[in-house]
Amino acid sequence: MSTKDLIGTLARSRSTGNLEDPAYTTKVALRRLARRCQALDEEIKEAEAEIGPLVTKAAPKLVALPGVGPETAGQLLETAGDNPERLRSEASFAHLCGVSPIPGASGRTRRHRLNRGGDRQANRALHAIVLVRVKYDLRTQKDVARRTADGLSKKEIIRCLKHFVAREIYRLPPRP
Repeated sequence: MSTKDLIGTLARSRSTGNLEDPAYTTKVALRRLARRCQALDEEIKEAEAEIGPLVTKAAPKLVALPGVGPETAGQLLETAGDNPERLRSEASFAHLCGVSPIPGASGRTRRHRLNRGGDRQANRALHAIVLVRVKYDLRTQKDVARRTADGLSKKEIIRCLKHFVAREIYRLPPRP
């Protein structure tokens, strides 16, 4: 049974019994959780319908980028804040989003590691954009294949792609 069907079945269930019976109490709790899940799904749909046009109006070029939806664009707009002039360079935006490369060299090996600092929600938004691009964007798929052939690990490729997306977003003009 799919998750949606399971939640629907649980929400419609009617069980009878004694509150002292653990099986009955479990069924009642599952029914309540299923109904709460349905209510939250409706609330999420309403919020997405409201935020979509607002984000598209505020940053149409950002939403037009491949892999960027209203939720991720809204998060990146929130991260940049009402005062975008504090972000003086691509590097400062990448650092704010937690995707700036940090040297992790050891001897003659020169590598970079993931930045654990910055705004974690912005980093999550960039990660979502990268995952969508890896799956659906032909240009990104070619880049991943090239980097894999160069010997980079999946983590390193994702880190590079997140930094590239942050650079691409920073270069966008603020208004159309």
